[in-house]
Amino acid sequence: MTDTDGHSTQAHPWKHDGVRVIPGGELDPNTAQTPGMDRKAAINFARVGAQKIWAGTVTIHPNAKTGAHHHGHLESVIYVVKGRARMRWGEHLEFAAEAGPGDFIYVPPYVPHQEINASPDEVLECVLVRSDGEAVAVNLDIEPVEKPEAVRWIDPIHRT
Repeated sequence: MTDTDGHSTQAHPWKHDGVRVIPGGELDPNTAQTPGMDRKAAINFARVGAQKIWAGTVTIHPNAKTGAHHHGHLESVIYVVKGRARMRWGEHLEFAAEAGPGDFIYVPPYVPHQEINASPDEVLECVLVRSDGEAVAVNLDIEPVEKPEAVRWIDPIHRT
């Protein structure tokens, strides 16, 4: 049955199929991993039935770096909560940029990259969101260039 606005008048089990809160202390470490970092899943298909996103956290110890990897066809967004992230990317990790608390990092599909904790004494803590409910991490064996080229991002809409 529907009301005059065309909305269903039948009860929906929103109590169990609606909003979900995942406590920070209950994230799932059983997800795709890359050496040098600790990923934990909060939102994915297995935990909440998410079809189009994966979200969780990533922690990198002081002065540590991850192995080179990419995430297949998935887009990734990293939000830096604490610490200083140095990102390297490219066929030989020849490009680099840094991000700090409050900054967002976008990683397109198939881009080889590496996360580095740029701090010698502070843990790097980030929130990570991907464009699908699956966890894809393809670890790569890349010989990095010695000094990566620093790249400053320029907004294509607001170039000034």
